[in-house]
Amino acid sequence: MRLLFAGTPEVAIPSLDALMASHHDVVGVLTRPPAPAGRGRGERRSAVHDRALEHGLPILTPSSLRDERALGEIHALQPDCCPVVAYGALIPPQALALPPQGWINLHFSLLPAWRGAAPVQHAIRAGDEVTGATTFVLDEGLDTGPILGQMTTEIGPAETSGDLLARLAVDGADLLVMTLTAVENGDLDPRPQPTGGVSLAPRIDVADARIDWSMPARAIERLVRAMTPAPGAWTTLHDERIKVGPITLTESRDIAPGVISVRRREVLVGTGSADIALGDIQAQGKRAMSATDWARGLRLEAGELFA
Repeated sequence: MRLLFAGTPEVAIPSLDALMASHHDVVGVLTRPPAPAGRGRGERRSAVHDRALEHGLPILTPSSLRDERALGEIHALQPDCCPVVAYGALIPPQALALPPQGWINLHFSLLPAWRGAAPVQHAIRAGDEVTGATTFVLDEGLDTGPILGQMTTEIGPAETSGDLLARLAVDGADLLVMTLTAVENGDLDPRPQPTGGVSLAPRIDVADARIDWSMPARAIERLVRAMTPAPGAWTTLHDERIKVGPITLTESRDIAPGVISVRRREVLVGTGSADIALGDIQAQGKRAMSATDWARGLRLEAGELFA
């Protein structure tokens, strides 16, 4: 099939590479336009944009797919199907209607669980033990279209969202290629998503990553893993924001929630249940360092409290 691949961040690259290595004909790439990034706020191309350049592919970067010019550029490439991996914008009806075989999305959850922008983070934070990836036909809803294929995998007890997403990106790429081949051969019948088991995974912002030390230790540990590497779980000390992670659960219950206890070889913090041991600490504007080095440098007094 002639494919127009739509994707933006690094997690979409394994799928683009897998499609380029397949028998399918990737005729172009659709990605989000360059955006301000970094302290200098200079414009930076997307990760998929850079990989498409390496592959020598035509690249479309419209600000909106409702624009007639953008629709004309897509039509000119005559794609049979548009595979999508984390494109980063909704596809409007006029664009959905262009390819004969539709737009087929690779989503990193077991739909209908965790519909939305951040399925991996929400799955880890919720304590899910199993997740996976789903290929489905895009419609006008939010990840509501009929399912074409799924794969499952266990979530490792220490996996961060970054770890899990990297693994799903590779395994999901294989699922996407197999799905597209089956669609080409007429071997798949899309099935409607179940009406039960729906959960939502809205975009994560910095406020979502703040640690509430009154929560149970296990919930805090899942939050830290879910928010690693971005935006990073955080707390405050002396009104300064501090990133935290990883953390280790302990069996002790000696410290009040949020209170910091500096020991000879570790730094403990109280929670709503057991105490936890801090791994790395990153103060604003500084590099990450071990919690023991951080505490030694600050010369924390007894009873100091994270807020």
